[in-house]
Amino acid sequence: MISWLGKHRCGPVGVDLGARSIKLVQLSADRLHLIDACRWELPPIQPNTSFEQHIARWSEGLAKALEGRAFRGREVVVCLGDRQLFLQNVRVPREMGAHMHRLVAQEAAGRLPFGIDEAELRFVEAADVRQGDATLREVIVFACQRTVLQQTLQMVETAKLNPVAVDVEPAALARCYAAQFRREDDKNERALIVHVGYSRTAAVIAQGDEMLFVKYIEIGGSHFDAAIARHLKMDASEATLLRKHNGDRRSDMQDPEVARSVAEASRPVIERLGGELSMCIRYHSVTFRGQPLVRMVLGGGESTPQLLESLGRHLDVKCELSDPFRSFPTVPNLGRKGQWDVATGLALRELN
Repeated sequence: MISWLGKHRCGPVGVDLGARSIKLVQLSADRLHLIDACRWELPPIQPNTSFEQHIARWSEGLAKALEGRAFRGREVVVCLGDRQLFLQNVRVPREMGAHMHRLVAQEAAGRLPFGIDEAELRFVEAADVRQGDATLREVIVFACQRTVLQQTLQMVETAKLNPVAVDVEPAALARCYAAQFRREDDKNERALIVHVGYSRTAAVIAQGDEMLFVKYIEIGGSHFDAAIARHLKMDASEATLLRKHNGDRRSDMQDPEVARSVAEASRPVIERLGGELSMCIRYHSVTFRGQPLVRMVLGGGESTPQLLESLGRHLDVKCELSDPFRSFPTVPNLGRKGQWDVATGLALRELN
């Protein structure tokens, strides 16, 4: 086991390997100061890009992202995202220790897209739920192929980094959320954490940093770009630039005609995403009874005030943007704050 020594003056670097960029975040050992944060854009990909091609892109991008930065040490926490993970909520009888591990493995074996003997499998116990007359344990299963994990670790080590832990994106999001909402009341409340990436959206229902439910939704920035491209009869790359530049401007600086066109083209995608999130909320209300969701926190590289406002009209819950650095005394301008939620959650991980 790798030990985490209290004498260290900085935490590990959180490495978020995305579809379009790599994001790195490092915090001080007390998690109260930002040491450095970096985003490195990756070359465009095709829809059928293989995992080996992703590895090659990440390897080159990671080496370049580290050049000339203020990161300290070589210890990193790397993340497995939606491309590498198989994720499933299952229900099993309540057991302890090895019995629970066996039950979860048996339940997951028939659902995995690869053999159980090829899998690295972990699970999180969410809560007890009623099913008929029985009380079962709701469990979130995370699994990946062992070869995928090995390739990811080898890529990180090739960059002369020391991977001290491997995490999963939903756990990093819950950890980042808990760091933003730290009051005692916040720790006992439940929230829907929504991370809108370029390919997919992660929806996590959590209480503090404890996950209760996780789902990946097949809607992301690429779907907004495709809708805008069709509506305005332009290339997808042009639609990407139009949406990004318009969304990153203050509302009083936006071209009203462009803003209306983007909003009109995006409306069907937003309605689909809002519908999917509403179903997540309904699942929570039926499965985990007795405690409502108090807020939705929107993050990810595609999170904008406009998207927050639109989703807020679909969800009967308080909505706000994620800001992973809200408690830090000084932070440079890093663009959309929500894009740093996964990398910050990784950097917040405590190591034994």
